[in-house]
Amino acid sequence: MRIRTGIVSDTIFALSSGRPPAGIAVIRISGPAAFSTVERFTGRPAPFAARRAVLCPLMEPESGERLDRALILCFPGPHSVTGEDLVEWHCHGGQAVVRALLDALAREAASGQGALRPAEAGEFTRRAFENGRIDLNEAEGLADLLAAETETQRRTALRMAEGHFSRLLGEWRTGLLRCSAWTESLLDFSDEDDIADTAVERHLRETLADLAQAMRAQLAAPSAERLRDGVRLVLAGPPNAGKSTLLNALAGREAAIVSDIAGTTRDRIEVPVSIDGIAFVLTDTAGLAENSTDAIERIGIDRAGQAIREADLLLWLGDPADCPRADAIKLAPQMDRAERCAAPVAGADLAISAKSGFNMDALHRLLVDRARAFLPAEDGFALHRRQRDAVASMAEELDGAVSQPDLLLVAENLRRARAAMDRLVGRSGVEDMLDALFGQFCVGK
Repeated sequence: MRIRTGIVSDTIFALSSGRPPAGIAVIRISGPAAFSTVERFTGRPAPFAARRAVLCPLMEPESGERLDRALILCFPGPHSVTGEDLVEWHCHGGQAVVRALLDALAREAASGQGALRPAEAGEFTRRAFENGRIDLNEAEGLADLLAAETETQRRTALRMAEGHFSRLLGEWRTGLLRCSAWTESLLDFSDEDDIADTAVERHLRETLADLAQAMRAQLAAPSAERLRDGVRLVLAGPPNAGKSTLLNALAGREAAIVSDIAGTTRDRIEVPVSIDGIAFVLTDTAGLAENSTDAIERIGIDRAGQAIREADLLLWLGDPADCPRADAIKLAPQMDRAERCAAPVAGADLAISAKSGFNMDALHRLLVDRARAFLPAEDGFALHRRQRDAVASMAEELDGAVSQPDLLLVAENLRRARAAMDRLVGRSGVEDMLDALFGQFCVGK
């Protein structure tokens, strides 16, 4: 799907609510013929009063057969979600009703009425982008919001979709344009003996340094990939330390085989789970046996070592003195066993029993507290790789401009920084990425 700005002439329609049956279904129609389509289905002149629900029957245009009785809302462009004339039919959500209405619209499309056609995946949102109602970052935030599975993902995606990052970009863009204007002015009117020009150039470089610092601060924040994929939580320790039992307790299901036989877990087992609204990926690893001669078990031990090195958080279930990472959470597991209670483990951060539930609530709280370091603040947002690359490119250009004595080269640094900004907000060089992004949306979005 490729839609060029200013050349959209057809009118699209789709079911924009969930799949029926439901109490209410919402069918959207957007484009130049949206209001004339309403006239054909209601027999009443359109548009109705803007943003005011009107209850009236919907009828088959050719036969006059009544299809449903619905609330109809008209949103004249450009002040609509797509930036063009848009109509919503709030009809009964039964399967037969929705099918009859969509079939009737399809017959209108087939007859050539108003260049009407079914919408493609994400086309409503893409038209909003093409018509300037949202920028590319808000569209990406909306995609994340639709895909959110945890409370933290929902909250962070909503802030991106509501334009918090876009407003920050607006401030940066204003700063870039101001610095570009100062640079051009210095190039056009500078005088080597003019003290005022020297003061302006000093202020220019200070402003560029401040902008670069603000960008690097945003790059230092947690990434959207970590928020989406989950915090990597690895369980490690010697054989029969209770790792698989703990993983099952954290996951709330029998995800790993539990056995008293040493070496039961030979490969990494990964389980996604949400704890207090935070996404984790739990990884059970092979027991770190020192003298194993089993070739397969040795491969599992090597993979366990790799998982330990790559973990965001490590739960160590062995002797605290043998813990491979200083930042690990050291557990004294299996506290339901009498022999463990009789000889408490010195140096452990927390004693637990995954079997009886002893101190599992405390472990949940500890994991959530540690995980927050890898996630955006509650009032923040998270950048995807594309966004981070663009911000990093801008910061690099600004760093170059600060240290560049030649103002002509400073102007070139600023031009490249503005080009990176244009790519970031979707003004240039992103057509293929747009097709991939909007293709992720459902048809009615």
